[in-house]
Amino acid sequence: MSHDQHGLAMTGASAAAVRHYDRAIDELLHFRAEVDAEAGAALAESPDFPMGNVLAAYLGLLTTEVEDARTARVRFGAFLRRIDESRLLPRERAHVAAVRTFFEGDLLTCGALLGEIAVRYPRDALALAAGHQIDFFTGDARMLRDRIGGALNAWREDDPHFGHVLGMYAFGLEESGHYDRSEEVGLRAVELNGRDVWGIHAVVHTYEMQGRFGDGLRYLDARLPDWSAGTFFNIHNWWHYCLYSLETGDVARVLGIYDAVLADGQSCMELLDAAALLWRLHLEGSEQHERWRALADAWPMRVAEPFYAFNDMHAVMSYVGAGRVGDAEKLVAGREAYVARPRPGVTNHDMTLRVGLPVCRAIVAFGRGDYGAVVDLLHPIRHRVNELGGSHAQRDAVQRTLLEAALRSGRREVARVLVSERISVRPCSPYNWLKQAALADALGDGAAAAVARGRAGELSGGTVGPAE
Repeated sequence: MSHDQHGLAMTGASAAAVRHYDRAIDELLHFRAEVDAEAGAALAESPDFPMGNVLAAYLGLLTTEVEDARTARVRFGAFLRRIDESRLLPRERAHVAAVRTFFEGDLLTCGALLGEIAVRYPRDALALAAGHQIDFFTGDARMLRDRIGGALNAWREDDPHFGHVLGMYAFGLEESGHYDRSEEVGLRAVELNGRDVWGIHAVVHTYEMQGRFGDGLRYLDARLPDWSAGTFFNIHNWWHYCLYSLETGDVARVLGIYDAVLADGQSCMELLDAAALLWRLHLEGSEQHERWRALADAWPMRVAEPFYAFNDMHAVMSYVGAGRVGDAEKLVAGREAYVARPRPGVTNHDMTLRVGLPVCRAIVAFGRGDYGAVVDLLHPIRHRVNELGGSHAQRDAVQRTLLEAALRSGRREVARVLVSERISVRPCSPYNWLKQAALADALGDGAAAAVARGRAGELSGGTVGPAE
């Protein structure tokens, strides 16, 4: 019997396989692409290594790519046929059970099973990391916080991965609204490991949610070598950089970054970042026809079948932005047929039915200029959009769509409430004050509009203005 770097017992692994497995976990926590090679090397050394096969399964599922999941399912099934599960250690059997539920599409049960593993084995870095990502996919802010918080006291300051655990915890704190604590923990995580891109990401999210775009730009600029290359999270952090730049009204800078980094995205995660950025520009009247066309071309094979509603939403944005409303409607129709058949325990089915479809229909309606329909579709679900997965920052695209539709459709009371909510939470956001100005214009109050625009200009350093 062998043990991993965190002292947990494992079976079926040679010494070389254990070394590759430990390296794979390190690469996973650093979000580096080398995780796949190390996981593969572990299995090449010991093909029936249980935790090696479990790791490979999670890697195939956590990409949210249908083909990756299909390949992982076949490989994991072959592994299970070769072994006697009764001979596995309790922790290994628990992971096998969690992977099975994930393959069945039951993310909620998988997350719960991983939570049980973390209770018994709080130093199981794989259980924490996989569970953390599932909480992200399901938009469960409480578990993003507490899954990691409940394991923290089992980790020591001198553990090489203690900083990574803090980075995960910082993100959970941010998504739960504990911004002061999130900043403190996130900065400590990055102090312990300067290349912890998830910890950097947690700090960046904290500044985003507080409207501290200046602090965010300065922080990212200061740590540019640590987050901008060498991981499969680079594009997402560049996306955050663009969100900050949008607050300053620097559209040229945003588009420059888009063309240099986001436009060549290959994975679903990278494509949805590109769509989410262009959609924010679209809402402000900045039409990026050529960029949309290229992006829309990348989606069809990735959403050919239902898998993750959050991806569907961004595919629909891309189709609508490219003027391919018919393709967007076809995707919506396919998802309507999907939810018409009950699928007990399939998380994506419920996610699509409750939130995914209303959001996709609203995006199509926005593309057709039917802004009243957008409000009718989004307003009733605006407080449960988290069920779609992702982060508050990512889901803000939906909230901005609702606000813009309320303004364009003349639903001024709805717009007033939405603007008031935003300014009350983030009074230092130029975007929020520009929407206050747009509302004041709609109400015929030129003086109030001028004051709001002035405030937006002060906050952005005098450069903010409508998107070009």
